[in-house]
Amino acid sequence: MVLPQKLFNDLQGIKGFNKPAFIAAHELAAATSVRINPYKDIGLFTANEKVPWCSNGVYLKERPVFTLDPAFHAGAYYVQEASSMFLEHLLNSVLPDKKGLRVLDLCAAPGGKSTLIAGLLDKDSLLISNEVIRARASILEENMERWGYMNTWVTGNDPRDFGRLTGYFDVIVVDAPCSGSGLWRKDARALDEWSEANVQLCSERQQRILADVWPALKEDGILVYATCSYSPQEDEDILDWLASEYVVQSLPVEIKEEWGIVAVNSSKGMAGYRFFPDKVKGEGFFIAALQKKEDADELRPVRFKTAHDKKIQQLAGHLLKDNDLLFIKDKENYCAIRPGHETDIHLLQQAVYLRKTGLKLGSPAAKEWLPDHEVALSIDANTSLPGINADREQALRYLKREDMGIGDLEKGWLVVKYNGLGLGWVKSLGNRMNNYLPKHWRIRMDIDTSFL
Repeated sequence: MVLPQKLFNDLQGIKGFNKPAFIAAHELAAATSVRINPYKDIGLFTANEKVPWCSNGVYLKERPVFTLDPAFHAGAYYVQEASSMFLEHLLNSVLPDKKGLRVLDLCAAPGGKSTLIAGLLDKDSLLISNEVIRARASILEENMERWGYMNTWVTGNDPRDFGRLTGYFDVIVVDAPCSGSGLWRKDARALDEWSEANVQLCSERQQRILADVWPALKEDGILVYATCSYSPQEDEDILDWLASEYVVQSLPVEIKEEWGIVAVNSSKGMAGYRFFPDKVKGEGFFIAALQKKEDADELRPVRFKTAHDKKIQQLAGHLLKDNDLLFIKDKENYCAIRPGHETDIHLLQQAVYLRKTGLKLGSPAAKEWLPDHEVALSIDANTSLPGINADREQALRYLKREDMGIGDLEKGWLVVKYNGLGLGWVKSLGNRMNNYLPKHWRIRMDIDTSFL
């Protein structure tokens, strides 16, 4: 891998940069790491090395074919680069009380940071995961459904749309689009696309994104800014730009020396944390936290009549273990939400497009309720729902939408489970069953089950 000299020129004076070690690290393969879903922990990878700054992060000795692991499809874990898992340590440090928060993950696709944040929040908090590019938003929505949390909603908006939600969010995470130099080991295309001009373009875009979303952060709210770029123009210089444009307070956090993370300060004294692949078991990354120290107009309360539908509750309430919820119709979907989140729907709808709200329940039919796929994956699903305990081969056949080879089942809707985790629905007709896995979720690769 031939690294650009122009980047070395930028990094030469940067704290922690060691050119020979940096080059040598790029001759090695990137580490593979995953993060366990705390609400779907079935004891996977218990003997593996832990990611030191993330309670649920582990390194894998080699990269498996995740497509062949039903637990991956069930949302038991998320494949995430280890350096970016530092977000957990940062949020735990600056937000000791994480109850009743409104959090925005602005550039959320494909969902690594959103699934991490979701696992830190209480059920009364609300996470809005946003992605403006439609194709990427679909992937984000699928990953959030797989993770299984009711209080994680998905939007598909430009950052400037959130500016109308003045003073609404307690926390905004901006993992900004960047020049991608920290990902060269994982994606050689990022190296081909790197240039000084692109670094400058990204810096300007990052400033525009932050300026657009800044009004949505409440006074004393926390902004987390991150990139996968080494360039100071996209890192320290952005922190200095924020400090010059707004009234902010830097929020340094404690780190352990053995972690290998480089703590840096911008010229205006803003604390940040840079990850070099020769110093940490992870990829290039930069992250910082700032607190807003200026007035922010807050949204006026919205008056509304509850949309809670008792009939839907009677028809679909059996799907969930907690019936103390609101059952509503949101566009064409019937959903369950926490009682405290109905106000949020009305506030958010003033500014953004809600792609996913709460937990999709399905729809009524003539003689029964047709359950949505999302219910089977939800941590809020009723654990007493009838189900099938599939082995690995049966689970993979289900995920390919093939005949599972299981007979003599009770009639009705059944949750297909693997190691106790829901994968989706089938409907048993006695002599056969219909597979209701969404077609776009099915495994398309050929699978030789002889080795399973």
